[in-house]
Amino acid sequence: MGRSASATVSVGERDVRVSSPDRVVYEATERTPAISKLQVCEYFAAVGEVMLRSIGQRPTAMERWPSGWREGMRLATGPQDRDADGFYQKRLPKGAPDYIETVTITFPSRRTADELCPTEPAALVWAAQMGALTFHPWPVRRPDVDHPDELRIDLDPQPGTSFADAKRVAAVARDLLAELGLRGYPKTSGNRGVHIYVRIAPRWTFDEVRHAAIGLGRELERRDGGVTTAWWKEERGTRLFLDYNQNLRDRTIASAWSLRARPGAPVSTPVTWERLAEIDDPREFNLTTIPQYLTDGDPWADMDDQAYSLDPLLELWETLPGGELNWPPDYPKQQGEPPRVQPSKKVAEHWDEHGNRIEP
Repeated sequence: MGRSASATVSVGERDVRVSSPDRVVYEATERTPAISKLQVCEYFAAVGEVMLRSIGQRPTAMERWPSGWREGMRLATGPQDRDADGFYQKRLPKGAPDYIETVTITFPSRRTADELCPTEPAALVWAAQMGALTFHPWPVRRPDVDHPDELRIDLDPQPGTSFADAKRVAAVARDLLAELGLRGYPKTSGNRGVHIYVRIAPRWTFDEVRHAAIGLGRELERRDGGVTTAWWKEERGTRLFLDYNQNLRDRTIASAWSLRARPGAPVSTPVTWERLAEIDDPREFNLTTIPQYLTDGDPWADMDDQAYSLDPLLELWETLPGGELNWPPDYPKQQGEPPRVQPSKKVAEHWDEHGNRIEP
């Protein structure tokens, strides 16, 4: 029997055409069977409504793997990386259907782009037909793209740490947020990490939200020796890294309910705090299990009921010692920022007291 040339996925009032529906996107594992492109599209149709609660109206980059994903494949790190198998699509490609909407965003370079702005589940299925597995939404919504409405706490395991460590530190973060009058909503990262989201009023800048994340991270460092805000990998040791820079403009985290490019089609899955404590292996949340998991409801269903103030976290930023931390290399040098050189390669006499390199 020959391979199907195309198929159709019905989502809402639309029928989305899926080319090469039999293409294997994920190979079989001990936990999951082989997963086809059609199954990926059907997955996003099944979770579309609940997923829109998280990414609807947000500028969203698509992580595309047009030929599917296999162990050893590479994700492009920049436009020069032309031999990579996957890539980020930040500008909406030409030829998108009329119902696909966009929003104009401004990069740190001040260049602009019209990025996918999901407004209905069919947009997610169309993106999956284009090879998108992971959606990377900005922490803003279309009415105001310069003021985030989410604080994102990315607990990133480093070599020598585990998902169990991420769960432990996440619980410390939950208690700290509660003490400050804020509520955090956790999800698995789809790998070994844990993400915590806090809904905030959209009146702070990206820079202020970043400083709030640093303040939180520094207090977590005081409470748990297994977490760090050290930017340089050589200084992190066997601790979880709280990636504060994920709150900057054009820095994104895999969305809730996104698939990840890893064996077994794992899903970045919202959970309750009680459920998080029970998880031994986050791979149990994958394309084959999420539809059944959602029959118990969306753990983040009430996230939009209250928007919190960043003031308690900004007070930690102002009062805890440490000052400014490093920014990503594609951002302009910031006032008070430490030298942008790996600490082990720094020669003291080559830098002034402001962290600026002294030219020979």
